[in-house]
Amino acid sequence: MGGGIYLIQDDDRLVEMMEQPYDSEDQLQDLLVTYPNLIAGDQIDRATPRQWLLISREVTIASDEETAVQWSLDHLFLDQDAIPTLVDVRRTPNASIRQKVLGQAIDYAANALVYWPIDSIIALFEANCRDRGRDPEQIFEDFLGADANEDQFWQKVKTNLQAGKVRLVFVADEISAEMRRVVEFLNEQMDPVEVLALEIKQYVSEDGLRTLVPRVIGQTAEAQQKKSSATRERRRWDESSFFAEIKARGGADEARIAKAIYAWVKDRVPEMDIQWGTGDTYGGFAANLHQKGKKTYQLFTVNIAGKMEISAHNYGSQRPFNQEEKWLELRSKLSSIGLSLPREAGERRSPSLALFTLQDESALNQVIETFDWITNEIKKL
Repeated sequence: MGGGIYLIQDDDRLVEMMEQPYDSEDQLQDLLVTYPNLIAGDQIDRATPRQWLLISREVTIASDEETAVQWSLDHLFLDQDAIPTLVDVRRTPNASIRQKVLGQAIDYAANALVYWPIDSIIALFEANCRDRGRDPEQIFEDFLGADANEDQFWQKVKTNLQAGKVRLVFVADEISAEMRRVVEFLNEQMDPVEVLALEIKQYVSEDGLRTLVPRVIGQTAEAQQKKSSATRERRRWDESSFFAEIKARGGADEARIAKAIYAWVKDRVPEMDIQWGTGDTYGGFAANLHQKGKKTYQLFTVNIAGKMEISAHNYGSQRPFNQEEKWLELRSKLSSIGLSLPREAGERRSPSLALFTLQDESALNQVIETFDWITNEIKKL
């Protein structure tokens, strides 16, 4: 058992809190359901902290439809990028439990990919919501926002499962040095599967205060280098890699819409060009309009998150739209296609439009016609 931690109260009183084991594994499991943030998403990904959507507790997996349950998983979560996160809880794993981790990790990764059709995952999520007296649509909206497309999110879950892109998290109140070495080895070897241990220590004071301290284990320099190297390759976007990725993430319809917008830009070369960006979350291409002897105008960007974005500041700080009359006209035009500019020109905002809202041909044509108008207005200068 380790030492304590100390809290300074408002009255400057120092409160000592001593480490205390959990009463049972169930207690630790209950805490993860009630407080998913204990899975320390900020430690797993410091650049983009992970957020968690609980799919179910006590998830069972069998080898086929006619076979009895092979084993069960304590929790199944999804993060905001639709990556399945499989959580196994052990209260202070001993040597015999540690020896099972390797086989269990392989079982989890292999069987989850084969025997979890997306319909069953959705059914688990909805059943869990009903059991907790919650509305599945409201929970989903709270997780990803009101503009998120639920169907596309589930499709991304399916795509990640098919690609073997899952995360395994072994949770305990204490991770031994031997357990740490096993997890670090697995995380280095099982690419693209991410394997982590999560130590959640509990500290209690004499007057009943309780503090929980999570710590992620397994992200060795070698594992991070291997996986970040692969990520860096994916971040160097070009025409081929971008459309393959957006199709994988958002489906064929979203890729078709992005291609139509891309083709509109390509048809206007050399007065326009495509500038490819980087980034595994929002990287994509920008449409730039060139003006002889003047500053290049960035009209919009389209990213692999399935969104078209514009910079309100970019438009509002340059002619002709830095003039009030033209700004209001631009604001009206963009509002009609779902891009909401601020009332005042020059504000630093980046309105976005989800590509899936343009599946109707007339909606897509209206967007293209709007940027035709914008282009012509700029060219009049």
